[in-house]
Amino acid sequence: MRLDKFLKVSRIIKRRTVANEACSGGRVTLNGKVCKPGAEVKPGDIMTIRFGDRYGKYEILSVAETVRKDSAADLYRVLSEDEGVAQERS
Repeated sequence: MRLDKFLKVSRIIKRRTVANEACSGGRVTLNGKVCKPGAEVKPGDIMTIRFGDRYGKYEILSVAETVRKDSAADLYRVLSEDEGVAQERS
């Protein structure tokens, strides 16, 4: 499955266009490499996303074309999420 579609289906990012822009802007890495929206994801991959001061690191557990909203979080495991600079100011 394409990376941008996975981000949308898993609801890590709510819109595919926003997911596509994040990937194109170099804010998403897959297994340590900056990747494009069309990069293939598979279970076991480690994904890191940067949005402003926020960082998130996720392990992809499974890939599905469609899932119900309440099952979307089962597609990945959160390894870490932080506020980056914003958290340091608090």
